[in-house]
Amino acid sequence: MYPRLRQWHIPFSQQYVHFPTVDLSRSDGAELAVASQFCMPTLKRALWSPAQQAWRSSDCIPLIFAVRFAGQNKIVSVGLALIPSNKKLVDQTWRAIRISLMGFATLLLSGCVRHIEFPPMGEPLPNTTKLDISESIKGLILRYTDSCGHLMEIPLGHRVEEALIKEAYRTSKAVVYEGGGSKDAAPDHIVRVDLVNWSFDLNKEYLYDRAPASLQMNAIARVSDINGTVLRETEIKVDRQERLRLEQLAKNCNYIIDPFIQDTVVDFASKVFRDARLAFGGQQLPHPIAQKPTALPGQYGVSAPSSASSTGLQARTPSAPLTPSDLRFKAMLLDENSNLILEGGEHVRVRVDVVNTGASPIQNASATLTGTPSIIGQFPATTLLIPPMRPGETKSLEFIATLPPTAQAQRAEIHVAVTEAGGGAAAPSQTLLLTIQPTGANTDDIDQIPASVSGFQRSHIYLVSIGVGSYLDPRIVPRKYASLDAVMVANYFQTLGGVPPSNIRLLQDWKALRPNIDKALLDWLPPHMTNDAIVIVYFSGQAKVTPTGDVLLVPYEGSPTATTQLYRLKDLESALSRLKAKQTIFLFDGMVSKLHSTLKAKVIAPRWELSGGNAIRLIGGEGFAKGLEDDKHHHGLFTYHLLRGLRGEADTNRDGTVTLGEISGYVRQKVSWAAKSQFNSDQRPQILPSLKPGDPAASLVLSKPAAIAGAETP
Repeated sequence: MYPRLRQWHIPFSQQYVHFPTVDLSRSDGAELAVASQFCMPTLKRALWSPAQQAWRSSDCIPLIFAVRFAGQNKIVSVGLALIPSNKKLVDQTWRAIRISLMGFATLLLSGCVRHIEFPPMGEPLPNTTKLDISESIKGLILRYTDSCGHLMEIPLGHRVEEALIKEAYRTSKAVVYEGGGSKDAAPDHIVRVDLVNWSFDLNKEYLYDRAPASLQMNAIARVSDINGTVLRETEIKVDRQERLRLEQLAKNCNYIIDPFIQDTVVDFASKVFRDARLAFGGQQLPHPIAQKPTALPGQYGVSAPSSASSTGLQARTPSAPLTPSDLRFKAMLLDENSNLILEGGEHVRVRVDVVNTGASPIQNASATLTGTPSIIGQFPATTLLIPPMRPGETKSLEFIATLPPTAQAQRAEIHVAVTEAGGGAAAPSQTLLLTIQPTGANTDDIDQIPASVSGFQRSHIYLVSIGVGSYLDPRIVPRKYASLDAVMVANYFQTLGGVPPSNIRLLQDWKALRPNIDKALLDWLPPHMTNDAIVIVYFSGQAKVTPTGDVLLVPYEGSPTATTQLYRLKDLESALSRLKAKQTIFLFDGMVSKLHSTLKAKVIAPRWELSGGNAIRLIGGEGFAKGLEDDKHHHGLFTYHLLRGLRGEADTNRDGTVTLGEISGYVRQKVSWAAKSQFNSDQRPQILPSLKPGDPAASLVLSKPAAIAGAETP
């Protein structure tokens, strides 16, 4: 008997895994069960042999599942079951369970991602197709380096092969291919697919932390009859471009690339068999909308560039009035550095938030940009499709461009229109007015204080910003930019974070004495605390570590030979926990080293964990970090990228705000990469405790970058 351990429902496409169903109740009284093997990268099938008490294949890890398919909706009920005998096999199974659960989790996540669907192909034709896929395709391996420098490999050829097989079954009633299919069927046609060339590019150094990726595949598809006569030969081209997100939590190393690959192989396979269907004698199918270049939030589509005549200012008003639509939208222009000063060569985004205010779903709609030709021509796509929208649902999409260089100030207009399919119903259009300034000197813009957002004030947030660059004790190495960093952090939280000036305490150099820090934490903050209060403490400077791992912050009068003059992290912990704030955040940028008197003694790693309260710590590095300082930008490396993230580059979901979860992922990825590529060093920021999906602290808004809002065109 195979005792049932657990049962759950997993939605996934049958293209990923095929389970045989075997009724074992007649032989040993078990429930409906399947014995399978877990093999990387695919899940292969095998059947348990009660007579031999052994697996028919020893190449993979064996595992038994109780499986039930639930009709055409592709829902499968899976329950783990135990192997009845052979202790070694049982031990092996438990190891397989752990591995398999990870595999099923991947399948589950894949099922939740919205992919391009295989387009309608009609009823399968009454023929048998032999699918011949060249080894040049089967052996394709997509390699790239993630943001942490790890080499990643994806068996692209296997994914293409799976998609071609599935599309072949959707085209013909019987299919024959190497290693499977209807082996007894005599083929009527042969479809041969040969790779011509392919390329993959991932630009990790791109604005807004969504890396543009491009995957191109060029192949030749030949359809011949059983005698070898070529009936049709077609060049198949796929060129897909998207912007890939980083993992927002966890280690922020890898990109969410699986949906991108899935969409590419579906597009490729669909084109092969749409063409093959014509050779088989089938009717030509309408071109599916799914193959049009679309751009969902976080992706960029590619559309044919608009001509000057269609994008000029004279094209603002259509010749015939449009029917009112239930769609309403808000258009905003966001610049790269959030200072609302647009310069030639600067990256900009036109963000369009669309809402369906009606009572019926809207299936086909699009957003279009027109306006000043020299500006509109910089956008790779001027029309983007809007995904289907249910009543009350909101969708967001973005147009991204680089402003053209200009020798003198140039005024321009961008008109945004949202229309339903066929040029019918339309929402009132909006106009963005902008002035492009001449390209400035080649200096970094991080020290330009961003513009504040009107009406964005948060009186419940308090900031204590401390920067110690020089010390009373000459034996302590100065920190060149710590004092400036504290000022800039205070300015950014005031303008972008909506923190009132009265809620900010700034302590620099000789003002950053231990008594002044105590006064800010113990005297100034407590009277202002409420149930929704949020306290942020930023410290830039140095920290010393005792042999037991205790962290001691170094104030202005601090000395490595007198620990009583240092500020224990435990004291900071105690002060923050007594505040009873809703959330406390501690940010640290600087050098972390051993106490002078214990250089030769064994010292454990710094203990940044604050055991009490609900404090979140975002620390500039792991272990004994140098706390790199960037002489090019005149900031600590961690603080520099913290400021860039607050300006909007960390806004990975493009909702117009930067959260704690987004900023933590952004600085960890950016600082790690910059330390390695620019300084040939290691510096990996850490967040303690780790933020998990659904953690309320991860959604805490830290900043709201300014934007130019659109106004309805009269």
